[in-house]
Amino acid sequence: NSLVKKLWDNANYLKAEFKKAGFDIGSSESPITPIMLPDEKQAIEFSARLFEKDVFATPIVFPMVAKGKARIRVIPSASHSKADLDLGLLAFQKIGKSLKVI
Repeated sequence: NSLVKKLWDNANYLKAEFKKAGFDIGSSESPITPIMLPDEKQAIEFSARLFEKDVFATPIVFPMVAKGKARIRVIPSASHSKADLDLGLLAFQKIGKSLKVI
């Protein structure tokens, strides 16, 4: 039970912080949170830039989703600390601003 609670605490924290930063996070009801992007190339570039900052978040693009519905998939775990989450959020915000997503 404690691991499930920690997972949801981490997921809810990320969702709130992504929204606060101005990201479109869709309507996921699971710990998996999408960062919605209108362009497949942008999703791939965003993911690559995150990886350069030691943040692993996969791009989901056509044909896995409809064209124009690309996204970055964020999956926290119960083992992530708040510092881990904040590091990832900071990378998302910097890249999101540089790519004019937020």
